[in-house]
Amino acid sequence: MNFFQRIASTFQQQGKLAQIIIINVAVFLMVNISDHILRIPVLKYLALPIGGYEFIYKFWTLFTYMFTHASLGHIFFNMLLFYFTAQLFYLILGEKKLFYVYVMSGLSGGAFLLICGLIFPDSFSASYLIGASAGVMGVVMVMALYAPNYVVHLFGVIQMPYKYFAMLTFVLSTVLDFSLNTGGKISHIGGALFGLAYGYFLKKGIDMFDFSFMTRKKTKLKIVSYNKMPDEEYNLMRANAERRMNELLDKISKSGYDSLTKKEKDELFNLSQKK
Repeated sequence: MNFFQRIASTFQQQGKLAQIIIINVAVFLMVNISDHILRIPVLKYLALPIGGYEFIYKFWTLFTYMFTHASLGHIFFNMLLFYFTAQLFYLILGEKKLFYVYVMSGLSGGAFLLICGLIFPDSFSASYLIGASAGVMGVVMVMALYAPNYVVHLFGVIQMPYKYFAMLTFVLSTVLDFSLNTGGKISHIGGALFGLAYGYFLKKGIDMFDFSFMTRKKTKLKIVSYNKMPDEEYNLMRANAERRMNELLDKISKSGYDSLTKKEKDELFNLSQKK
């Protein structure tokens, strides 16, 4: 196994949370080494161009921008917030949904800003978008709707329900001084909107990550017509699982995650993987 195969193997063994952070850090190092040492301007091929029609020739940047950072402070605070909120997301909803929500929120944030750039081209002329903020904001907002009363500890001192933490994060990073980094803050709104939509439908029992929900009604009719009992048993089992998960989440909201026994933690993890 050569050096690159070893790196690829190690990367694949990581969870989605670690993989997203590793990709962001790797792109950050590549950008800075290329720009400042090799004098190769790769940033312009990764950043999302806003205003005008340059995006048509760089369509891939709608995906690459959300993994791209130029400054140390930018990537540090984005990854810090992502790590903090993704821990809760991973615990309750599982790692597969984490990557989906991060990417879809990033795409939504970038697309929202592109539309604004086409409507108001003079406001965003010759500007570019980079950073994971829109993707991270989507993850934050999913948990704000799905587990609003989960108690978080800021700096190990201040306790507050997660919904207030999400609101505070959105206000400080997006609403406050909208004239500064306006394009980035507009992308935050797009990412937050996707996160809110995903969390809302998830609480209704509709998972936008599971595309079979589009045909679920037809499938359900077939099951009812030919074999009613299996469908009733499945619904009962699912209802019991949802009830048990809500009981565990309520306990976490009141007393914190550490109040769960090892058995309850394992049970919560197993239930989250079935979602």
